[in-house]
Amino acid sequence: MNRRIVIADAVWLVCFGLASTIWCLSAAASLGPTFDEPVYIRYGLEHWHTGSYKQLMRLGTMPLAVDVQTLPVYLLERWRGVSVPFPEALRWARAGTLFFWWILLIYALRAGRAIVGSWGGRIAVALVACEPVLLGHAALTTSDVPVAACLLLLAVEFYRGRESRWPRRVALPAVLCGLAILVKASALVFAPLCLLAIEAERIWRTETLSRETLMRRKSIRRGVLDVAIIIIGSLVVTFLYCGSDWTSERTFVEWAQTLPAGKVHDVMFWLSEHLRIFTNAGEGLVQQIKHNIRGHGAFILGREYHRAVWFYFPVALTIKTSLSLLTGTAVIAVVHRAALRNWAFVIAVVLLVYSLTCRVQIGVRLMLPLIVFLCVGLAAAAATALRESRGWKRTAVTIWLITGISSSALAAVRVWPHAICFTNAVWGGTPNGYRLLSDSNYDWGQGLPDLRKWQQAHNEAQLEVWYFGSDPSVNVPPLRALPLHRPANVDLVEAVSGKVIAVSTTLLYGAYTQDSVPASQAAAFFRNLRPIDRTTTFLIYDFRDGKRDDLTR
Repeated sequence: MNRRIVIADAVWLVCFGLASTIWCLSAAASLGPTFDEPVYIRYGLEHWHTGSYKQLMRLGTMPLAVDVQTLPVYLLERWRGVSVPFPEALRWARAGTLFFWWILLIYALRAGRAIVGSWGGRIAVALVACEPVLLGHAALTTSDVPVAACLLLLAVEFYRGRESRWPRRVALPAVLCGLAILVKASALVFAPLCLLAIEAERIWRTETLSRETLMRRKSIRRGVLDVAIIIIGSLVVTFLYCGSDWTSERTFVEWAQTLPAGKVHDVMFWLSEHLRIFTNAGEGLVQQIKHNIRGHGAFILGREYHRAVWFYFPVALTIKTSLSLLTGTAVIAVVHRAALRNWAFVIAVVLLVYSLTCRVQIGVRLMLPLIVFLCVGLAAAAATALRESRGWKRTAVTIWLITGISSSALAAVRVWPHAICFTNAVWGGTPNGYRLLSDSNYDWGQGLPDLRKWQQAHNEAQLEVWYFGSDPSVNVPPLRALPLHRPANVDLVEAVSGKVIAVSTTLLYGAYTQDSVPASQAAAFFRNLRPIDRTTTFLIYDFRDGKRDDLTR
């Protein structure tokens, strides 16, 4: 490549990378811990101290992202000789996510450049770096941005190595696929879909034979075989990385003891005590598979569902993604439809179809890889349209790029630091998003710092909090947890009388109260009252001047 182009690409990447990094670091310092982060940090540090992944595997959490994020905390502990306080540990762990964020930006540049050239890469970097929902999760200690980065890395290297020899064509993607699975178990499904989509797009683009002849082609057989070997190799990498404690599994022993007396009982009981291969990666993968089979209650468009609904992710994506991505497909389809036939956009479509089958519906974060591939696919399509179109068509694409990227950047600035709450204007904007989606889509427990600011501004002596989250500071005065979701023979009106109460929006508008009678009654009670004020993720009610009869009505 021309040296000037390389320098221009590097400057472009650094500018967007530094701006997004500053956004993430400042947002991370302003947010409380989300529901999952305290557990990730605790068990991540436990691994660094003991070498065991047992607790992470029991949760179904793969260890690579947690290892990277908690490594700075562990090194700081070794240097100081004492434990790092949780608030400081949280900031360092969140900074660890930026390692994956930079991989994501670098490979967005490489992906767009591999498809169509430098401007494809530059536009991809801009779309990724300015997308609010991606920024919001890049500021947290979670595995959602890391797995998107690893899948994009895998896709680019697989695509670039299709005509190379076996080590470059198969061995390297197998290692990269293993890293993706080690970040998040969902990559066990996402990775094969991505690889097969790339291979299908490549064959469709290069072959001109009929379908019947094409199915017999050696290239298809080799492609499928390569993908199968890559997946097998990735599992080997995954199991080797996780290793084992070489202990028996308690639940296996307990299950064997419940079997009826006889030879089967004797054999299985002996096996459960002597098969000392645990803890291993299989436990984490099995936990995630079981979780997906069981499914999850869902909340979307203001309605609670006891079971997963097929339309959850397609609708949630239209709510949580920026208008630039939502309109980009339509603009390019009108201007230059053929430009959309690139492997990144094909992967986004494949993942969208796959999302119809997903039964764990606790946030659009589970589909961040789809958003990333959509950014890259639209960027490559836009660059192709600019190069091959003329007149009003080229002008239309230019206007979309300028307004789309600038509007996304402005939205990210305006929603700071609560980008995981971002709701686009078509659905009423961020302030109204809690009525449409909950959990990690809006209130994930991160809002206690804002609530403390509200308490200080209003000089409240004590604030009761019905809280969705795991921030240990919820019981640090003047805040006090009020667990109305726990079964108790307590009159609700008496429990709230004379108090100022802040209620998490996920508990009022979410699927987490439907299986608990006290919680569902409390949620219905608060929904029928008008709050006196709110923060981003809390609605605040004042019962100090109310009487029992007034509250009952």
